[in-house]
Amino acid sequence: MFDFKELEAFVWVVRLGSFRKGATKLHLTQPSISDRINRLEATVGESLLERATRPIQPTLRGREFFAHAERLLSGRDEAMRLFQEEGAFSGTLRLGVIETIANSWFPAFMRQLAERYPKLTLEMTVDISPSLHQRLADNDLDMLFAMDSAAMGPYATQTPLCTFEMGMFASPTLAGQLAEDGERFASTPFISFSKQARPYTELVSYLSEQGITQPKVHCTSTLMTILRMSSEGLGIGVLPVATVEDVISHGELVRLPLKTPLPPMVYEAIWRNANYPDFCASVARLGRQCAETYSQQHAHSDP
Repeated sequence: MFDFKELEAFVWVVRLGSFRKGATKLHLTQPSISDRINRLEATVGESLLERATRPIQPTLRGREFFAHAERLLSGRDEAMRLFQEEGAFSGTLRLGVIETIANSWFPAFMRQLAERYPKLTLEMTVDISPSLHQRLADNDLDMLFAMDSAAMGPYATQTPLCTFEMGMFASPTLAGQLAEDGERFASTPFISFSKQARPYTELVSYLSEQGITQPKVHCTSTLMTILRMSSEGLGIGVLPVATVEDVISHGELVRLPLKTPLPPMVYEAIWRNANYPDFCASVARLGRQCAETYSQQHAHSDP
């Protein structure tokens, strides 16, 4: 079977009418050009060039083959432009995102992604990290913005994305009660993400280290529900600090002072190696830039 190098040599010799000019165009020696065309003719089983004429002309079958060769080279060049021209990507990216990211810097990321890749179609899934990892393993998703990169298999690649500071928040009324009676903290319900998500596990471990071994933790799958339950005074919400700025500014929540800070949540961009790996790496870089900008704009000092 012939390859693109042999086709390219044949096409340029026909276009320029000379082995020497074809070699110059392709930055090769004339013997190299001759060798490639000889291999091509051996593969197809007949001569493609009239070497005795000046300029060199294709044979009757060579002219017919020349048209096919040009189309093959044009198709190759068009396919390669998908990877060489950033804005040319026109496929569908199946992206899984955890809700914390979806409700923070993701809208800005989406705007920039659309500007950079105007032909891109996005299929977005918002869920907890364990569920997203399973869907990635099942090839239902191409890429994740999530946690728990240790859960991925050898089929995937990960790169750091962002880190979110965590805090505890309560309604003004509950915050006042806790300030007056410090002993009440241990018996107050906490509100966190589902038991399958890392924030829940991190919270239970943190409380155990603080001597609270049997905490009452209300679990929910959505960040907005945690916000609503916390602002209604139903418990202490455990949330990424940057995601509650508006609620705090409106006086609906108060950040509680902690002697020992909560462990931060670390997120990664993770993608399947077989599904647009270079494109996904570019998307991950854009996501990291948007996350860094968001963190700078929503920086908080400790209470």
